[in-house]
Amino acid sequence: MCDMLMKPDPVDLVVLTKHGRIMEMNNCIGLKFDKYKGTRRIKMLSSGECRTIRDILVMSINGCEVMI
Repeated sequence: MCDMLMKPDPVDLVVLTKHGRIMEMNNCIGLKFDKYKGTRRIKMLSSGECRTIRDILVMSINGCEVMI
């Protein structure tokens, strides 16, 4: 998972939010990773919005289920 998000190629993510909703993020790139907090900063290229997500809450990358 770390390798896919650290490459400059855009990916599609499905993430569980802190409120328990499933959010799909299309066309995202990874910006920064904090291994001590287990979080990463991503940017959605279509809207330019940046978000911080927890690695443990990532459900799939590019349609492939993530097992942590």
